[in-house]
Amino acid sequence: MRPLLVPFFIPHQGCPHRCVFCDQERVAGVGGGLPTARQLLSRIEEYRLGAPARKLEVAFYGGTFTALPRRDQGALLFPLQPLLAAGVVQSVRLSTRPDAVDPDTAEFLKAHGVATVELGVQSLDPEVLLLSGRGHGASEVELSVATLKKAGIEVGIQLMPGLPGDTPQAALASLRRALDLKPAFLRIYPTLVIEGTELARRYREGSYHPLALPQAVTLCKEMLEAAGQAGIPVIRFGLQPTSELDSPGVVLAGPYHPAFGQLVESELCFDRMCGLLEGIPPGSRVSFGAPPGRVSDLVGQRRGNLQRLATRYGVAASVSEDRELLPDVISLQWGELSRHARLFESCPRH
Repeated sequence: MRPLLVPFFIPHQGCPHRCVFCDQERVAGVGGGLPTARQLLSRIEEYRLGAPARKLEVAFYGGTFTALPRRDQGALLFPLQPLLAAGVVQSVRLSTRPDAVDPDTAEFLKAHGVATVELGVQSLDPEVLLLSGRGHGASEVELSVATLKKAGIEVGIQLMPGLPGDTPQAALASLRRALDLKPAFLRIYPTLVIEGTELARRYREGSYHPLALPQAVTLCKEMLEAAGQAGIPVIRFGLQPTSELDSPGVVLAGPYHPAFGQLVESELCFDRMCGLLEGIPPGSRVSFGAPPGRVSDLVGQRRGNLQRLATRYGVAASVSEDRELLPDVISLQWGELSRHARLFESCPRH
């Protein structure tokens, strides 16, 4: 059983830059300073009492943890040490910038229970990094991944397709470079235009054009396929909906959708369903089998996939769960004919 996450948000704390797209307070839906030791322990105890059988993982999201003064890093990590020693907290995860990691920092994190670091890479294209005001290049990404791995820390990579200067081809090239670094997982957040950011100013003046929702879904589907073939899971697509993000006038433009990840998964399933229908005559009634948890991905939002299959192939399709299927396999049944397809060609998704 996976540990239960106890999240703490430290929006923009420690970050030496304000990238063109960034408004961490609105993205996270919270603001303010660092949590105190009392606040840390109180929330952890609340989660422990609510799920006494679960191990806990403390997560610090937002900001640049390793760019905080060491005393502030310690103020967040030191109160957790007795809980780590007692096994109440299993591990700690945090997020930071690629240029805020060095061997001494990595060893400090490892020594204080940090098991996972998520790097806000965003892109590995030099021009995109420059136009986005990231303040570092691709070489810092490669070095930080190697440094963290050498310290025995699991590394996740966050990417943001659609940044200034980006193209679908450049985004896929960045993904391939990221996959070559063999991260433990990916998060992919298509770029949104948030009110109050430099990107919002560029959008209003017409010098920046974000990805449209269908374009972002198609691109992220291709990224999901490539990651799946490499055996690296994408644990999230799109920003977590918050009351702040959903407030009028906060997201000015870009592919924001509260269920963006499912749109991507459904699009990949649609492609595989189309492949299974090859040669099936119009007017046929077919049944698709979905592994547990994937029925809605095959059906599509508002039954969109089934409607598109009816329009494109003239078939009446239904979907049912098949517990015998592997997690990355779907099936087609038409009379005596049975077909199977894997969502990823080489390696199953973890």
